[in-house]
Amino acid sequence: MKIIGIGGTNGSGKDTLGEILAKDFGWFFVSVSDLLRHEAQRKGLAIERKNLRKISAEWRKNFGAGILINKAVEEYEQQDLKYDGLAISNLRNVGEADRVHQLGGQIAWVDADPEVRYKRVESRQRSPEDHKTFEQFLSEEQDEMHHAGDDETALNGAAVKAKADIFLTNNTNNIEDFKTTVQTALNLK
Repeated sequence: MKIIGIGGTNGSGKDTLGEILAKDFGWFFVSVSDLLRHEAQRKGLAIERKNLRKISAEWRKNFGAGILINKAVEEYEQQDLKYDGLAISNLRNVGEADRVHQLGGQIAWVDADPEVRYKRVESRQRSPEDHKTFEQFLSEEQDEMHHAGDDETALNGAAVKAKADIFLTNNTNNIEDFKTTVQTALNLK
């Protein structure tokens, strides 16, 4: 099974990368953020970043750091159709990156200019919490990128980035341009 774990900064195009792999290259795509949103709904919690972070930390604590990757693999294995690979977005914990590597996969890190990413997040408005100032956006990202301390269940984007095998820059809003970047970087036909 080919696996690509996708990490990156907020609004960089992580899910877009997964969707391109699914739509254009025959991969099965799982957004772990969607898994967390589903669990928040099941528990009657608001779909807010703080609740999703809490759920992911609880799962990591109770089931191991690679639990979100394991859940994505389970979804993949339940499919009746044959796919060319499994794309998993959004890796935010080093244990998730380690689990992808243990399974023989690669980590792709997606980034873009902070102002470009901020405009994307503001335009999609998935939840009321998405509306924030540029300074709040950057501050929240720093919290998720640079976890300090010994809590192995916390978000730590910088540690995921350090484990990345492939780096993609996505400053365009043209999906075809990004698809070309993806195809080249991942050596897809």
